[in-house]
Formats: sequence, C-alpha cells, structure tokens
Amino acid sequence: MARAKKTADQPESATITAYKGFRDDLTCRPKDGIVFQYEIGKTYRHDGPVKACKSGFHVITGHPLALFNHYAPAGTRICQVEISGATHSDDNGEKTAAEILTVGKEIGLTQLILDAVKWVTDRAKLVEGDHTDGDGEAVKSMKDRGAATASGTQGAATASGDWGAATASGTQGAATALGHHGAATASGDRGAATASGDWGAATASGDRGAATALGHQGAATASGDWGAATASGTQGAATASGRRGAATASGRRGAATASGDRGAATASGTQGAATASGWRGAATASGWRGAATASGFEGKARGKEGCALFLVERSTNDEILHAWAGIVGRDGIKPDQFYRLVGGKPVEVD
Repeated sequence: MARAKKTADQPESATITAYKGFRDDLTCRPKDGIVFQYEIGKTYRHDGPVKACKSGFHVITGHPLALFNHYAPAGTRICQVEISGATHSDDNGEKTAAEILTVGKEIGLTQLILDAVKWVTDRAKLVEGDHTDGDGEAVKSMKDRGAATASGTQGAATASGDWGAATASGTQGAATALGHHGAATASGDRGAATASGDWGAATASGDRGAATALGHQGAATASGDWGAATASGTQGAATASGRRGAATASGRRGAATASGDRGAATASGTQGAATASGWRGAATASGWRGAATASGFEGKARGKEGCALFLVERSTNDEILHAWAGIVGRDGIKPDQFYRLVGGKPVEVD
C-alpha cells in the first residue's frame, strides 16, 4: 500500500464529492469490529485524529471503480457523499479519510460505471484521428461506422457514430460507443465500457472492470474479478463471470447471470430471470413474474410476490443433494426474503 500522504489544506467550508460503499443495511464494519449505522441525508463528524486506513470516515476520491478494492459489487449499496473538514489520503489520493461526512443520494452500478467513464475521459488529452497509443490520451471518432481505439494507460476512446466501435485496452481506460449498434470494450484493469445505442454491447474483461449497455436488447459482460455488468435496455442480458461480480438486467424479459463465487444476479424487469451459479451466490427477481435461481453451493434466492424461486442444495464437493421450486407468497415463502435450501427445505437467511 502506498505511504499515506496529507492532502492539500482545505478550508473548513470546502467540500469534496466522493463515493462510499455500504452493506445492505447501510452500515459499515471497520476492522475494529465496531458497526457504524448511516442514514441517507445525514451528516456525521469524527471526533479525534483523521488518518487514512486508521481513523475518520473513509471514501473513494479517485477512480470511482476503486470502490471495488474495498467492496465487491455484489450486495453493496453505493452513495455519493460529501466530505469536509480535516482530510488525509493514501493510494495516491484514491482513498481519503475525512472529519465530516454527509451521505447523499444512493446510486446504482450503472451510474457508478458512467461516472467512471467520465472520470477517465475528463483526465485524458483529446487527439485527432481514430487511434492513439499515448498514455493519458483520448481519441474520439464522430464518423458514422467509425472506430476509436485508445490502447495507452488511462486512455479514453469514444465512438459516437452509428455502428461505431470504441476500445480502450489500457489500465483504467474507458470506452464509450453511443451510436446505434455500437460496441465498447475496455479490457484493462478497472476499465469501464458503456454502449448506450440500441443493440449495443459493452464488455469489460479486466479486473474490477464494469460494463453498461443501456440500449434496447443490449448485452453487457464483465468477466474480470469483482466486475459489474448492467443491461438496462429491454430484453438486455448482463453476465458477470468473475469472482464476486454483480449482474443486473432491468429491462423487460432481461436475463442476469453471475457465475463467480459470491456473485449477485438481479433481474428487475417484467418476466426477467436471475441466476447465481457460483458458491454462495445470490439471485434476486424483483420484477413482475420474474424467476430467481441459486444453483451453487450455499446459494440463496429471493423475489417479489408471484415470482418463482429455484434452489439447489449441494455438498462441499458440488454433488447435488436436493432441489426445490416454489412461488413467492405461497406455502409460507415471504417476499423479499432470501432462502437457502437446507436438508431439502427452504430456510430463511440474511
């Protein structure tokens, strides 16, 4: 870990916008074991010294996806926050401890990914053409069916024409394809790929990468460790195959699959399907008449009333012991409650 360095002196009234992760109940559990409960809209003040990794309220002030260094996308709630007062940073300013913290609005994975793309793009130098290898350079192609490629570290590539393709393969690179049928790929560590055109596809295969496909019938795939994939268009599909990844499909009849260990899959659209096949994975069907399947070891599933749940019980060597299917709201199965199959019967779990 980089040596802690004090941030530039800030007036007491100055505020910095940052990101903070929380558990499902909006708590944080530091290494000292003390549980701290937060509320959205509330302001908190730390009494005592402020030092990164030691004391104070800790937030992400660098690359937004650095949040995944400390919280897996699966099961994490993310809020924009404001910090002020005394501050102290480490990891080259990526993580900051603060004296005063105000918890702002809650944002989802999609917004975090979009913010990550903007963070990289804002710091890149725009150059002409369709390709750049320069470190910290961005190339933007506005031509129809054009292609933009940024292969340097921290580069950014944007293709806004129809059928355009944008590729950022460097570390912390960002790729955005805004045209119809466009494809965006960010394969570097912490890369972010966004394809917002209809039928667009976004793929982030690097560690802690994030992919968002916002167009109709788009597909988003994040195969790196702790990656996050979000497809919010109608009939979109999101797949996160890395460890502890999160896949969210919010469009109608969309499919979300998380195959990594402790991954989370959420299908919030009508008749959507969520599948968590990794060890201790979690599947949620929050849309109308959706289905959630947890087929991995000690997996769990939940859904809204009327949704279908499918649970598989396995031994530690992955042998299938029991299988169960049910409908939320019937036979004692409660809405929005996680269930795991134990001894062939669904049991409530956190």
